[in-house]
Amino acid sequence: MLKKCWISLIIILVLGVSGCDKRVIDGQQVNKKEKIIIKFSHVVEENTPKGLAAFRFAQLISERSSGSIEVQVFPNSQLFKDGEEFEALNRGDVQMIAPATSKVSQLFPQWQIWDLPYLFTDLDSVHRIMDGPVGKELLNQLQEKNMLGLAMWDNGFKHLTNNEHPIIKPRDLEGLRFRIMSQGILEEQFYTFGADALFLPFNDVYKSLEEGRVQGQENTISNIYTKDFDRVQEYLTLSQHGFLGYAVIVNQELWNQLPSQARELLEDTLSEVTQWERAKARELNEEQLLELQKREKLKIYSLTTSEKSIWKDSFLPVYRKLEQEIGPEFLSNVKKQCEPIEN
Repeated sequence: MLKKCWISLIIILVLGVSGCDKRVIDGQQVNKKEKIIIKFSHVVEENTPKGLAAFRFAQLISERSSGSIEVQVFPNSQLFKDGEEFEALNRGDVQMIAPATSKVSQLFPQWQIWDLPYLFTDLDSVHRIMDGPVGKELLNQLQEKNMLGLAMWDNGFKHLTNNEHPIIKPRDLEGLRFRIMSQGILEEQFYTFGADALFLPFNDVYKSLEEGRVQGQENTISNIYTKDFDRVQEYLTLSQHGFLGYAVIVNQELWNQLPSQARELLEDTLSEVTQWERAKARELNEEQLLELQKREKLKIYSLTTSEKSIWKDSFLPVYRKLEQEIGPEFLSNVKKQCEPIEN
């Protein structure tokens, strides 16, 4: 009984609802004091694909609910850093987060497929997994931790930057220390070639590069550009070796307390924004690569198709290690769905 009362109290405080009864969302009639407040926390800049999508989602929800639902967006680790968001969501300090898939893999090992180097050939193969049975299975795993996965967003393919020398062959990684966003496969991909890896929250990366704690990092073009990493790095290798995506997650218990009409509006709008976000991510990565080239601060090298093939073959030990951890059948199924579709 005490637990039920405590949960009810959380719902009242977080959602701003006076009373415990469910109510119908009607923007013309709802009392402003009773509006639903959803705090959406994320760790990247506002002008990134995720940042722009979160803002668009908040705007559309405000318009479509006539102000009865307010999504408050807190970008750039204003509330919580990497690694802190899951606990904040569980406590009810925030109601929505969009962590990188690598962060989710620390809770559910099968999510490490998103970190496998050269698993995905293009964004179409990424979206086949996201929107297909495997993606749904991965999102369903979140319920074990009282979380509900509503969508998966893109950032894009990752590339390598460093301060020491051009990286063209896998052996060029040897002796360098790279920042990683999570332990596991991301560590292994560097250890395989004699490089070191250091876990750091995203907002600590610039300073660590500047101070020399790490010599390099891996990231999408949009993150490299918006964080001005070209000011503290000399070389960029367009390797397209890994994918960086996000899972949009809510606290399941609190979500279930929302009126059905509110959930429907949030889900439908999020589905629409997801398609917009994926297109925006592609657009920004292309545009901002051109901007980095114009700045001329980085010496940029693009791996050829044959060079990427050499890298992919060299990463086989990483695949074998993950296969042992998550099972050969699951990984084999993912590989098959990633294969290009013949016309």
